[in-house]
Amino acid sequence: MQRLLTLACILTLWTMTARAQDEPEYRLELGAGAGLATYVGDLNDNLLKSMQPLGEIVVKYKANPRMAWSASLGFGQLKGSSAGDKTWYPDNDETLEFKSSLTDFTVRFEYNFWPFGNGQEYRGTKPITPFVTMGLGLSFAKPQDKATATGLQWPVGVGVKYKLDKRWNLAAEWVMHFTGSDQLDGVADPYGIPSNGLFKNTDCYSTLAVTVTYDLWAKCKTCHNDRD
Repeated sequence: MQRLLTLACILTLWTMTARAQDEPEYRLELGAGAGLATYVGDLNDNLLKSMQPLGEIVVKYKANPRMAWSASLGFGQLKGSSAGDKTWYPDNDETLEFKSSLTDFTVRFEYNFWPFGNGQEYRGTKPITPFVTMGLGLSFAKPQDKATATGLQWPVGVGVKYKLDKRWNLAAEWVMHFTGSDQLDGVADPYGIPSNGLFKNTDCYSTLAVTVTYDLWAKCKTCHNDRD
């Protein structure tokens, strides 16, 4: 009887392992997200003030359960005002306000603190993990009645990923976009201080977004390493 129970346990474990190995690993994620964008610059220094809607399209390439590359294209707005500020602007005593349309393109590297997956592609993967991200990108802002401002940006952020299903993923992330432009708000150097440094007196913005992605491009089942 004891031998039968032992044999049954071995067969059960073998069956579970075989099923886990049959589950394909997917290399790509494709999806979309929505959230809020907040301008931070000469006319606003509060991350919780003047939040504006943001939508984005996301593509991710998963190098392995811990690392991924993400490309996103976002569309939103930036808004700011000097109303209520105690700052004195040497060339303008009136309230300064702006509203810009925003196009945001980034390519970022993501590092997961825990190996991410449903536990069936790789043993030991987790359905939830925090992650950090950073990369490069471009920002295009069009203030009302003014020319489009274009600037390089350096996005840095943190987030959390959750596996909704075998092929559906949910992520929430906060990213700070440091730009090399002082024209996102259409106001250049209101303090009379030239923007002659990489980040000196330049405009920034943060994004808080939730994305849903779907896994695509199944990896060959006979491959046994991440390079194939």
